[in-house]
Amino acid sequence: MNAMVALLERKLDGLTLPLALVLPDGHRIGVRDAAITMRLKHMASLVHIAAGEVGKVAQDYVEDRLDFDGTVRDLMVIASQLIATDPTHDDSSTLNWWREIRLNARSRARHQVHADAQQIQFHYDVSDRFYALWLDPMRLYSCAYYRDDGMTLIDAQQAKLDHICRKLMLRSGERFLDIGAGWGGLLMWAAEHYGVRGHGITLSRNQHAHVNHLIDSRGLRGRVTMALLDYRDLPEDEPYEKIASIGMFEHVGLANLPTYLAIVRKVLRPGGLFLNHGITHDEEGWNKSVASEFINRYVFPDGELDCVSNIQLGMERAGFEIHDVEGLRPHYALTLRHWVRRLEANRDAALREVDEPTYRVWRLYMAACALDFEAGTTGIYQILASAPNRGEWPVPLSRSDLYTGRVGEKK
Repeated sequence: MNAMVALLERKLDGLTLPLALVLPDGHRIGVRDAAITMRLKHMASLVHIAAGEVGKVAQDYVEDRLDFDGTVRDLMVIASQLIATDPTHDDSSTLNWWREIRLNARSRARHQVHADAQQIQFHYDVSDRFYALWLDPMRLYSCAYYRDDGMTLIDAQQAKLDHICRKLMLRSGERFLDIGAGWGGLLMWAAEHYGVRGHGITLSRNQHAHVNHLIDSRGLRGRVTMALLDYRDLPEDEPYEKIASIGMFEHVGLANLPTYLAIVRKVLRPGGLFLNHGITHDEEGWNKSVASEFINRYVFPDGELDCVSNIQLGMERAGFEIHDVEGLRPHYALTLRHWVRRLEANRDAALREVDEPTYRVWRLYMAACALDFEAGTTGIYQILASAPNRGEWPVPLSRSDLYTGRVGEKK
């Protein structure tokens, strides 16, 4: 015990923010005015902290074996400094080929149609009221677009919707498909502000019911439709002029990405535009790590990320021509900070919708993601591409139209 305490004291001395530990018997390790004070209910948590097993420390917090005083942002900074070397990550070339085969097989096996539906429902069908407590009123569960860091979450989410619609050059009467349409924010915006005939698909029963209620309450029946449908079941007989996929392809599975992109290409008319907005990783493949294990266990089973260059290569192999690639990494860090603050401010209401472990998972998950975006280990990109049409160029020569008014609007 004395040796472990000595080890912990050395670890604590090396942190940029002061951390204190209160053991189950009341004994305190660390300074009195620490940025973070962890209150341990089980001695096993002390072993996990001493060993730098941050994934197990996170599990201890979720399952109420420890709690902490201080901000969740400071907690994440400290956790990143405590983390031990990950023994599951080996860069030796002799293992790379086996890891790639193993990950591809696991990805393909876990992303069948029935499995994807179950995973989407696990994530999104927690409680609509729970999401409404910390998302904006349109329940946009994706990166907002900040013209400056003083924008409100609501304004930044509306700016994101309009930015997407301008990139896609939406025009009245066009057939527009939103793959993974969520709670319908983009569908409603595109129909009401740009006059498109919109169709959305989702695997979440809650989202499907919510959007169909919105369609009726806003008088959009006949102009907007929402289906409970897997992307693999999209009909190919009536292609779309414009397609968006916002925060969806991360859930496809890397092994299924070629199939996904090939289907999008088939349902897009020649000359049509496709905007893919999604999260990326700073290294190839979705290897086992503290972050991936926590996300797959508690938040989104079998979510998988890849680097942006591989996503673009996959789009080109599927027959797309890429026009724009815009990185939004700082925008997602800002968005997540807003979400965490709103969730914490509504803690009592959140606990009427979900249990304490679920609340803790989401608080920890979003704070950790914000830190990843700030550190650059996770990114997010909007990639605008088209289905080639005899060499035609479907976007303006200059992209000034994105910032000087809506497409088709008289200046």
